[in-house]
Amino acid sequence: MSEPTAASPSAVHGAWDIAAARTTYNIDRWGAGYFDIDDHGHVVAKPLREKGASVDLTDLIEEAKSRGLKFPLLVRFQDILRDRVAALNEAFRASIAEFAYKGIYRGVFPIKVNQLREVVEEILDAGKAYNFGLEVGSKPELFIGMALQSEPGSLIICNGYKDAAFIKLALQGIKLGKKVIMVVEKLEELRQIITVSKQVGVEPQIGIRARLLSKGAGKWAESGGENAKFGLSTAELLAATELLNAEGLGHCFKLLHFHIGSQVPDILTVKKAVQEAARFYAKLRKMGFDIEFVDVGGGLGVDYDGSRSAFDSSINYTLQEYTNDIVYYLADVCNAEGVAHPDIVSESGRALVAHHSVLLVEVFGAIHKSPVVPQFVFAENGEGEHPLVKELLDIRKNLARLNKLEAYHDALERKEDAHNMFTLGLIELPAKAKIETLYWEISLAVVASFKGQAYIPEEIRKLEDSLGDQYLCNFSVFQSLLDHWALGQLFPIMPVSRLDERPTQECTLVDITCDSDGAINKFIDLRDVRDTLPLHALKQNGHGSEPYYLGFFLMGAYQDIMGDLHNLFGRVNELHVFLEPDEPAGYYVEEVIEGNTIIQCLSAVQYDEKELQRQMKAQVDAAIKSDRLKPSEAMRLLDDYERGLKDYTYLTLG
Repeated sequence: MSEPTAASPSAVHGAWDIAAARTTYNIDRWGAGYFDIDDHGHVVAKPLREKGASVDLTDLIEEAKSRGLKFPLLVRFQDILRDRVAALNEAFRASIAEFAYKGIYRGVFPIKVNQLREVVEEILDAGKAYNFGLEVGSKPELFIGMALQSEPGSLIICNGYKDAAFIKLALQGIKLGKKVIMVVEKLEELRQIITVSKQVGVEPQIGIRARLLSKGAGKWAESGGENAKFGLSTAELLAATELLNAEGLGHCFKLLHFHIGSQVPDILTVKKAVQEAARFYAKLRKMGFDIEFVDVGGGLGVDYDGSRSAFDSSINYTLQEYTNDIVYYLADVCNAEGVAHPDIVSESGRALVAHHSVLLVEVFGAIHKSPVVPQFVFAENGEGEHPLVKELLDIRKNLARLNKLEAYHDALERKEDAHNMFTLGLIELPAKAKIETLYWEISLAVVASFKGQAYIPEEIRKLEDSLGDQYLCNFSVFQSLLDHWALGQLFPIMPVSRLDERPTQECTLVDITCDSDGAINKFIDLRDVRDTLPLHALKQNGHGSEPYYLGFFLMGAYQDIMGDLHNLFGRVNELHVFLEPDEPAGYYVEEVIEGNTIIQCLSAVQYDEKELQRQMKAQVDAAIKSDRLKPSEAMRLLDDYERGLKDYTYLTLG
């Protein structure tokens, strides 16, 4: 994919059908078989792909409403987690069989990608048949791993910097019969591990992270390479082996680790890193270290945009190609060096959990860039109008026979002239309003004239974007889409219904935070990054706009756990869905987890519920004494305040 450019016109010209909807939103590509559009124009989830039932997201919305749940709403498809675990393990098994590899695969789930208990437990349960383990990077995560990994021989990989308490807890895990491997991130850490292990009386199981010269690509490229935050250089690696031998602990060196970054888009990066790491492993084996595992770290990416390219939000390889390359190059180097094949560990978190959660967001209004304004009555032939108004009236009247691009340039110049004159006090408000109205009318007509043409000038594309609407969405970018705000990560976003209708509006999305950054104005596209998203016009009823819901997809990696409390919008309501053939709908809601209330978010920033109520009661009492409020009125106010503290933090619509 190339650098971001302005978006192309949204709707497919010609007949509109479900196939056109699939193409417009790329759902048949990024959906990976887990999401599709049915004949009614509704988005459906297929948690087991072709092996199980479909779940209509519109039905889930109605189910949530019937349970009194408000939006935004996060839906977790637990069966997708199970399917992803099986797919990863079976892909490695197939590669191991194809290349006659002598080791086995022992994957681990990096808890940092999504620490939520329901997610971790589901992955471990699905991974029992594969001896699937956990990767932890902090003391809290290690406490999780110690409790949840109950089977003897359970694998726990400990990454990140460690203090004495961390090391001691890991050693206790070894006492309990778990395979807890502490990965050394810096040389001083190894000395501390040795010291604490002597105090506890337990031999450590040690991994060493090698700082490879091979470097990743994409947004997280700097997490690998020789300037990476973690890992030992070649010289430090040799110093570590000398220290282990000097302490009589060479046999404790169990794992060689490397990491080239998250969301690696290009398979060539993986090939080079595996070959380099395999040489490290082989040379260390020849030095007498009986290393059991090579941990290839994370990096297995997700095709967020469906382009299947080396663009940041995509990957140019399949899961099977990824596992094939790891297994093949490890085997190739080991065979050439004449050393045993190691067991393979990978820390593929994003690829396991990204697909399983969908954020459903309600659109509750629109901000029109070309606003609906009163229809001005212009004097006949422009007589008596401001000269700039006259010129714009003439452009509008003769637009059909004018060069459209030139006409737009002229209209833009007149609008800018009006702005400058207004700033200097040389034009009145009515004239300025007429000029702006005529400019928008001409701009809309110019954009419409280019529709369907093979070539559309870049500035007309940008003009079309500027004429697009901003749809107001009841959610917080900072809570639910943090990677988009912080890193520009793209996620698939689309309507979940009305897809049998052609979308007619080019839109950007804005959230309900009072922050200009709380917006989405970059969207996935097969060729470039789109600046707008094609959506449907909001339908009006007696109470305003009818409900219109958008789905934010592939949200399961990091977004669930990294959201912040900007404007004190907290965690959102959740539905956990399981397939069940015996149910009439083919699925059931296994669990509902309510989002944060107002007081829960206030408590997180040190506000006490009783103290807030006391302060409000003091104000109410003072208002009664000063006759500003009647007692009954004051008590209703206080009751509303106290009950309101228990409410959901997001807007209540409808």
